[in-house]
Amino acid sequence: MYGVLLLVTSFLAAAIAAVGAYLFYLIVLWPRWNPLCRLPGPPTRSFFGNHLAAVLDPSRSPRVHEKFVKEYGRNVRIRGLFPWEERLITLDPITLTHILKHSTIYEKPWQSRTLISGMIGVGMLAAEGQMHKRQRRVATPAFSIQNMRALIPVTFQTGLALRDRWMALISDAQDVPESEKSGGGRKLDVCHWVSRATFDVIGLAGFDYHFNAIHDGSNELFMAYKDMFEIAISQQKGSLWDIAVLYFPALDGLWPGDRYRVVAKSHEVINRVAGRLIQEKKTKIAEAEKIGSVYGGKDLLSALLKSNIAVDLPPDQRISDEDILNNINTFLFAGSDTSSLTVTWLIYLLAKYPEVQERLRTELRSVAPTVPLESLTQDEIASVYALVAELPYLENVVKETLRLIPPVHSSIRVATQDDVVPTSVPVPLRGRDGKVEMVDSFVMPKGACVHVPIEAFNLDREVWGTDGWAFNPDRWDNLPEAVKSQPGLYNNILTFSAGPRSCIGLKFSIIEIKMFVFILLTNFKFALADPVGKANVVLTRPYVVDRHKEGSQCPLFVIPLMKDASAP
Repeated sequence: MYGVLLLVTSFLAAAIAAVGAYLFYLIVLWPRWNPLCRLPGPPTRSFFGNHLAAVLDPSRSPRVHEKFVKEYGRNVRIRGLFPWEERLITLDPITLTHILKHSTIYEKPWQSRTLISGMIGVGMLAAEGQMHKRQRRVATPAFSIQNMRALIPVTFQTGLALRDRWMALISDAQDVPESEKSGGGRKLDVCHWVSRATFDVIGLAGFDYHFNAIHDGSNELFMAYKDMFEIAISQQKGSLWDIAVLYFPALDGLWPGDRYRVVAKSHEVINRVAGRLIQEKKTKIAEAEKIGSVYGGKDLLSALLKSNIAVDLPPDQRISDEDILNNINTFLFAGSDTSSLTVTWLIYLLAKYPEVQERLRTELRSVAPTVPLESLTQDEIASVYALVAELPYLENVVKETLRLIPPVHSSIRVATQDDVVPTSVPVPLRGRDGKVEMVDSFVMPKGACVHVPIEAFNLDREVWGTDGWAFNPDRWDNLPEAVKSQPGLYNNILTFSAGPRSCIGLKFSIIEIKMFVFILLTNFKFALADPVGKANVVLTRPYVVDRHKEGSQCPLFVIPLMKDASAP
């Protein structure tokens, strides 16, 4: 017994000594050797202090980013979660282009991948390396221009369903308090309803599935997704427990809380229902092949499955049914949440700037058909969208909304190897002797993180002009020359990222946004109701000021134009 006790004591002493030695290395030695420590950066107020809240909070991040650039330059060292975690935050277009281009060197950190894959599996958001390359190759044909055009009627019909639902809610407002009425309209949570509409769109466009979320929220697959996204993302508070679970995921299983139970229950429903949909689609495709035909399904799932069995795709480049399911989950999460937030923020900005709203409505009405929208054929719907898509002021408003309030506030990458990073202007590096050397590149050490400030690039006033923080759609008619050097897949803004991991659903997202705006703005006028602020909860979400605990919402007065005599 004494021998066992001695052995346990010796083991614990050795473990404590090893942990102590490792902490000594991290806290004392590593900062002396870490190349990032040579970069200029803001001080921390305490040993456990960090800069994450300052750069992640959209209510102050524009001011913080601008201050960093003025005081330290465009490549800045900041403190991460732990005292030994130095990160790079870059607003240098050359540096960021290099990082986003070399996606095999700069990957999502394992913590981010664990969080994502724990909800929606290892789809394109969580996959890295060859797995991501295979998935992207199979998925790319599904997002062709031809396939995207085929999905226009789905978005159109869903927009009409949302219009009709809002009309019914406004008509049935007899028992609604007068404080929630205005000008013949009613206060509605635009965020809530647009989110339901985008779920319906991605359900039909993604795998030919009717969520019917606009009219009925009881569908089990819809509830599974919504519950999972709500509890696992929207309600995250950044508590010590949340951080602990992020770094040690096994804790969730050992001491399961609400998050673990909801996600597990949601996964059971998703795997059962969505898995059945995949098998049904595969059967239909096989049956069509037997009779020498091609299955005509136009949804993304059908396109994915057909692409995956294409004769010109080598067998070793094909992906499994599990990968197919994971990417459908990914499309649903990314396609519903980001698009709904963009439409919500766009409508909010129109309510805040009524002169922009009226000008845009006038432009949209110039191409609106004279017959009822619900009477249009699919070909006529496509013709209407072709006109809407080319409207210059609508294009400016969409681009300006995506620039000003990108759904993804920022991202993070980790270096998988030491790398020499180029810069657009010389960077001051401090040597051990205290002397400063101006250099055109610096070393990014393996294991160090890069904070990718998407919002900061979009709002940089040195690039976009002195009104860079303002909502000004007309800026797109005469952009500053400096904008052309900015990285970004879409019009030199970083909202859809850049490089090999840029957003594959860009075209689909723009179609959805423009179609919804066309239908809603030609039928309703929007006015401000409660004060709304921004919060970065994985995505940049609207919250009523001082009512954050009520969850994400954007209440606005929604006024039918036919009841508003002052409307043009």
